[in-house]
Amino acid sequence: MATRILIADDQENIRSGFRLVLDSQPDMHVVAEAADGASALEQARLLRPDVVIADIRMPRLDGLELTRALAGPDVPDPLRVVVVTTFDLDEYVHTALAYGACGFLLKRAGPTLLVEAVRAAVAGDTLISPSVTVRLLRHVSERRRTRTASPVEPLTEREVEVARLVAAGKTNAEIGADLFISAGTTKTHVANIQRKLGVRNRVGIAAWVWASGETIP
Repeated sequence: MATRILIADDQENIRSGFRLVLDSQPDMHVVAEAADGASALEQARLLRPDVVIADIRMPRLDGLELTRALAGPDVPDPLRVVVVTTFDLDEYVHTALAYGACGFLLKRAGPTLLVEAVRAAVAGDTLISPSVTVRLLRHVSERRRTRTASPVEPLTEREVEVARLVAAGKTNAEIGADLFISAGTTKTHVANIQRKLGVRNRVGIAAWVWASGETIP
């Protein structure tokens, strides 16, 4: 089954470019486009795509509010949303992740990263533009060093191993291969780690690893 994608961006040339890239993949299909956030919200709720690609600055409803409406902590059946933007602002990154985004890309990141972000979202992973990731983790780590980095519930030895590999930027499949466990088992470990650390995504796990002084492979 091809991954069904909705593209929300107020610029037609951006939508066309994204569609061209994504429809060229044998396992992806763009099912709808929206030129504003309100239309995107309506179509997403109607069509239930596998992934929504959402620009931040759109009329009627911006991409951050769209993300919260589709993937926020109060949404009973959240969709996977990858946020894209031209503007490299920390507040956008933090807000998007807090609202449930499973990816954050700068538009200049290129087509390869766009495809990888969609595949990561479907796999339950989070992909963030590399330049953003380094800065984000540095800031989060600095804040966390000022308070305890202790998890709510202690991590097992295996969970610490998985957390270190998450911080190294590895996918579930790569972690599974390194530890000789299935990708499904890895996904379960990642979910347990997020619960124990009280974080929403893999960036939160990586930030804990950095702040706690764990060795990153």
